Amino acid sequence: MRIWGIHMGAHVASAPIENNYVAIGWPNFGDLTAVKPNRDAFKNQLAQTYPQINSGAIPVKAGVLFRFANEIKEGDLVIYPSKNDRMVNVGCFDGSYQYIEGDSSGYPNQRGVKWLGSYPRDEFAQAALNEIGSAVTLFTVRRYAQDFLEKVGFAEDAKNIAGEMDTIEESEDDQTATDEVSRQAEVTTHDFIIRALKNQLSPYDFEHFVAHIMECMGYTARVTQASADGGVDVIAHKDELGFEPPIIKVQCKQITGKSSEPEANQLLGTLGDGEFALFVNLGSYSRSARVLERNRAKLRLIDGEQLVEIILDNYHKLSPRYRTLMPLRQIYVPDFV
Repeated sequence: MRIWGIHMGAHVASAPIENNYVAIGWPNFGDLTAVKPNRDAFKNQLAQTYPQINSGAIPVKAGVLFRFANEIKEGDLVIYPSKNDRMVNVGCFDGSYQYIEGDSSGYPNQRGVKWLGSYPRDEFAQAALNEIGSAVTLFTVRRYAQDFLEKVGFAEDAKNIAGEMDTIEESEDDQTATDEVSRQAEVTTHDFIIRALKNQLSPYDFEHFVAHIMECMGYTARVTQASADGGVDVIAHKDELGFEPPIIKVQCKQITGKSSEPEANQLLGTLGDGEFALFVNLGSYSRSARVLERNRAKLRLIDGEQLVEIILDNYHKLSPRYRTLMPLRQIYVPDFV
């Protein structure tokens, strides 16, 4: 049994989890089983199909396609860190390779997966998260395999897996290696900020932080009483006295899991004329909650990734207390995109 890691774009959202599959792109390449099952054949086909790809990157990218079609076996495990909700999903391959022509997400190369569990990123050590943060789309997980296997009851198997996995990995070209370092710096920073907000603040302190970040954005904000607030933790407004609309009622959830539609609906129920609802958490939201947001103009849902971006945009305005909580310094990294 091998442990694979795979990345898919954030645009696939929850489809792989709901429909029990993982996939890779390269739609113009066609059915992977139509290519001779050897690496040179995949390299030649990739170079012909995508002539714009740097020659140094061909071995790595062709290796991903070859391994997805020919080396993954039923019973192997897969770890998929989903970008849209900051969850680490662990599953078991239970189907053969399929080519889904015309897949709407641009991921026609698919394999069936039985999902065993989904876990917030903060439940894993940062070193383990770094290993599954590879810039390569498909890779093997070795060093921190046990961290993920223990979550789904494979603790005994973890002791032997590292020795069973092959060591064949194509060398990364310079651009891929540099891009991985740049992207990993960004992901690690996001993990660091969310861990600090989750572990070093009480729920009530987190409410005060959300009020502070809104003040950094130009609002006047106050935290409500700790009880009988009807789900409203912070009230924000543009004028100092708070009489002029819009009035923003904020609910703060210091969780890294998913908030549900009923929770968002409860906040909407507190609104009066000229008032808007803002829900803030460190994790993500259920699909039904996002549908509610799209259908209700007065509701805005801010997840962990969006909150981090707001913090980074306003970091220079944060009070010394919060800059000490989240010590950061600005650097420039290569951006090939």
